Amino acid sequence: MKNPIGHYWMIRLAEVKQALETNHFGAYVAGNSVEAKRIVLEEIIPEISPGTVSWGGSMTFTDSGIYESICNNGNITVLDTFDKKISKEESLERRRQALLVDLFITGTNAITETGKLVNLDMIGNRVAGITFGPKNVIILAGRNKIVPDIEDAISRIKNYTAPVNVMRLDKKTPCLHTSHCEECNSPERICNSWAITEKSFPKGRIRVVLINEDLGI
Repeated sequence: MKNPIGHYWMIRLAEVKQALETNHFGAYVAGNSVEAKRIVLEEIIPEISPGTVSWGGSMTFTDSGIYESICNNGNITVLDTFDKKISKEESLERRRQALLVDLFITGTNAITETGKLVNLDMIGNRVAGITFGPKNVIILAGRNKIVPDIEDAISRIKNYTAPVNVMRLDKKTPCLHTSHCEECNSPERICNSWAITEKSFPKGRIRVVLINEDLGI
């Protein structure tokens, strides 16, 4: 077998896809980020036909090229919360308005093998968009986000995802130096709002694209 790791993960992702569908999520498996981009742009978005689109933080969303493609789509009104040219006040306002769009795209910190999403936010706009507001949600998730259960998801987020994001964003918190959660009270703490999404309501509102690559943090 030429690619045993890829084959292994396709089996695992198929099982997670089934678990997500049991929990009323729409679910897709992509062999790589190129295929994920095609699924989003050629299958999901034409089906939804959104008039307005926005997003929450997701390295997978930008690295896959989906962000750029949507920004260049003249048929959709884009509320770009990633725009570096706007003020902090305008950025925050756009994040608030993003909770009313037809389609919200983001990543997830972890997905359990039983098909549940686990997320932790600094501001809360990402978990808010996943939970309620936007008519449709697309979650992009690399295979590295798969964990056995909620306990493992929380551990992964507090002791890997959060410290690495603190380092990436140059935040001044204790985990910058220790590499694991210190349950700090830092003004720059990025761990403030948890969300565990056990099922999609209404059914199919949240669509999860599982990608057979290690993506994001």
